[in-house]
Amino acid sequence: MPLFVGLMSGTSLDGIDAALVRCGEGRPELVDALGIDMPDSLRQVLLMLCQSRQASFADLAYAEHALCELQAEAVARLLAANGLNTGAITAIGSHGQTIEHAPHGISPYTWQLDNPSLLAELTGCPVVGDFRRRDLAAGGQAAPLAPAFHAALFRDTREWRVVLNLGGFANLTLLPPTGIDKPIIGFDTGPANALLDAWYARHQGGHFDADGQWAATGEVNQPLLERLLDDRFFHQPPPKSTGREYFHLDWLAEHANGSEAPQDIQATLAELTAASVALGIEQALAQQGAKGSLSLIPCGGGTRNDDLLARLQRRLPALALARCEDFGWSADWLEAGAFAWLAWCRLEGLPGNLPSVTGAAGARVLGGLYSA
Repeated sequence: MPLFVGLMSGTSLDGIDAALVRCGEGRPELVDALGIDMPDSLRQVLLMLCQSRQASFADLAYAEHALCELQAEAVARLLAANGLNTGAITAIGSHGQTIEHAPHGISPYTWQLDNPSLLAELTGCPVVGDFRRRDLAAGGQAAPLAPAFHAALFRDTREWRVVLNLGGFANLTLLPPTGIDKPIIGFDTGPANALLDAWYARHQGGHFDADGQWAATGEVNQPLLERLLDDRFFHQPPPKSTGREYFHLDWLAEHANGSEAPQDIQATLAELTAASVALGIEQALAQQGAKGSLSLIPCGGGTRNDDLLARLQRRLPALALARCEDFGWSADWLEAGAFAWLAWCRLEGLPGNLPSVTGAAGARVLGGLYSA
C-alpha cells in the first residue's frame, strides 16, 4: 500500500504531529510518527489570533509561514528516521491550524491557517489540504472529520465502540456493529485540554498540568460545575462542533464568582470534561438505541492525564476501556493518521465526510491537491 504523511496541529497548540501511514483498500497501517514542539513565539501568536477580534494581515502571514516551515521540518525528520526520500511519499495530508470555527450564521466559516503550496515547495511532496470547507459548503459543520477514519480502524462486526478524542476539545465517534443498520454518529462534547491548559498557564506558568497532578489537589466546586454544565452547548443535539471561539477563560469567568481557589477551579474543569463527555456518550447511545457490549477507546493528548481518565472511568463505569495500541495505533497519532488517510481518500476520489456526523447534504470528496 502507498505511503502518506498526515500532519496535525490541534487546538492544544502544543506542536505538529506527523504520522507515516500505509493507506489502501485495507485497514490503514501506522508505520511511524513523531511530534515537534510548537516554539513559544509561534504559540503565543497563534493563541492571540485564536482570541482576537482584529487580527493583522502581518500576524496571519507570519503565523502561516512559520507553521508551514515547522510542518516541513516534521516531514523531513520523519522521512529521515525511516530512510525514505520524498519520492516514497504519495502525498501529505495537511490539516493546518484552526484559528476560528463558526459553522453557523448567515456566512458560516471555518478557518485553518495553512499554505499547501508552500508546503509542497518546501517538502517536494504533493500536498492535500483545505479538508473542511467542502463539507461546510454542503451545509455541514465541517467537523469532526475523524469519524470516517475511526470507522476504517475500529469498527467491529459485533460490538458497539466509542472512540473518544481528548485534544484541546473532546469529540466522540459512536461506531455501531457492521451488521446493524445504524449510521455512525459523532460530535464535539465540549472542552478537554484547552481550558485546563489555559487555567494552568495562568496560575502555574507552564503549558499543561502533567498527569492532572494539580487538578488532583483541588476539590470540585459543585455549584460552579452545575453552572458550567447548564450551558446550552452541552444539551443541544448533534450535529455540533465547537472551539476556542466559544469555550475560553472569559466564558469560565462568566460562571465563576471569583472566590474559588485556583486548584479547585482546575479540578472543576477536569470534572467538566468528564461530565460533558459522559453526557455526550449517553446522548449518543440513547439516540442510536445501542445495546450489548460497549468499548471506549480514548485517544489524543488527554490520555496522558491520569486524573482525567480516572474521572471518566468513575462517570462511565459500564464501559470497557480499550487501548488504541491494541489495534496497532498509538493514541497520540490518531488525528495525524486521519489526515494521511483523508489524503488517500482525496486521491482515490472517495468521500471523506460522514453526513450523519457533520450534517452535510451528502458525502463529499474533501480537500484540494497541490502538486510538488
